[in-house]
Amino acid sequence: MLLFREKVPADWLPKVLANVPALLVDHAHLERKAATSALNLEKYRDLYPRVDELNAIAIEELQHFQLVLDLLKQRGIPFGQAHPSPWIKGLMRAVRAGERFQVIDHLICASLIEGRSCEKFQFLADALKTTDPALARFYGGLVESEGNHYATYLLMAKGIDEREADRRLDFYLDVDAKLMRKPNPMPMLH
Repeated sequence: MLLFREKVPADWLPKVLANVPALLVDHAHLERKAATSALNLEKYRDLYPRVDELNAIAIEELQHFQLVLDLLKQRGIPFGQAHPSPWIKGLMRAVRAGERFQVIDHLICASLIEGRSCEKFQFLADALKTTDPALARFYGGLVESEGNHYATYLLMAKGIDEREADRRLDFYLDVDAKLMRKPNPMPMLH
């Protein structure tokens, strides 16, 4: 289902596994931002008929945020500062102005973020099975939700203008591939 043209860098998984506390803090911030993003999408006229779906995504993302906050508390990890993701920033930098263009681009960016989360959560679930089974189950339990959000956002973009959404998805898959090849020394989800 995931259409990515570039694999997750080989150094990503060892880097985040070596610093799970930083990964969890970053993950918490990303869930909060995902909820905010779903709500921000409601400002677009083309998405007024989809407000219920966007609210459902926002609520689910806030529930995930709370689950990660609970994990931080259980593990004695303080909730700390967010670090901006160069990958997400790079995707969002390419969002065009003009409401119709902007909403399609914003939806495709949200879709790719959710898709990469789905992919990386599966990697974490597999890698943590023997060393941290509880965390492996947690990440495994999020895979389906992230995949559903990926598909929902992509279908919303296509519902506005399928040809333009396909064209921009092609563009953004190239942007994603380029950004994935840039080194990121931080132990972050994205």
